[in-house]
Amino acid sequence: MTRIAMALLIGAASLPAAAQTIYKCVDDSGGTLISTTRVNKDCKAVVSAPETSMPAPKARPAAANPTPATFPRVQENTQKARDNDRRHILEQELAGEQRSLDQAKRELAEQESLRVPTGAPAGVDRLAPYRDRVAQHERNIVAIQKELSGLR
Repeated sequence: MTRIAMALLIGAASLPAAAQTIYKCVDDSGGTLISTTRVNKDCKAVVSAPETSMPAPKARPAAANPTPATFPRVQENTQKARDNDRRHILEQELAGEQRSLDQAKRELAEQESLRVPTGAPAGVDRLAPYRDRVAQHERNIVAIQKELSGLR
């Protein structure tokens, strides 16, 4: 009897969390089988695990959490001034990145026009840093434009 209990414990511990019920079955020759599915009508449920899934939390309406009266508020004209300052700063950064991109493209074109010496190693791409700089400035420009498009 203790062997069956031990086999049952070992079997239950090795099962994945998805298994809900463990059955003890006796086959036609009298042997005992532990399974997660019913093999025949003589199978008896030995261990039933509780349902492990949880329902989704209920969404609260926005009115249930009102802003406290003591919460600091910014005056509308102050916020507009801040937004304008932010837009101006982003536009300056965009112009600077555009200038840097133009310079990086000129340097890349200049390096591409140079002839490679005959004794230079074959696997080394000497243009990679120049291409990387151009790509970095292009990514920066896209990011700044995205920020600008998000402003009101």
